[in-house]
Amino acid sequence: MSLEAIQQVTAAEQAAREQKALALDEAKRIVAEAERAGKQLVADARAQAEEQVKALLAEAEARAGKRTEQALADSTAQCEALKQTARGRLDRAAGLIVGRVGNS
Repeated sequence: MSLEAIQQVTAAEQAAREQKALALDEAKRIVAEAERAGKQLVADARAQAEEQVKALLAEAEARAGKRTEQALADSTAQCEALKQTARGRLDRAAGLIVGRVGNS
């Protein structure tokens, strides 16, 4: 093999090593960029999920508050009705008691 051929082979091998190193660096850069992008997507999805949870929780608390108010209003109405019924029976009960005491 001539010196010129050896120099060409050596130069080709060196160029191949440099291209391989450049390709490896580019691959590492692409992987690192993909990892950063993936982590950002995960962080964005987590933040969005947390916002949705907060909104759903606020909505549930509002519905629970309305139900509580309605239950309280219903209970108040029932109590008032029972009081009215009891007041209506109070005179009759007093009359029965007076009648029994008077008959004794």
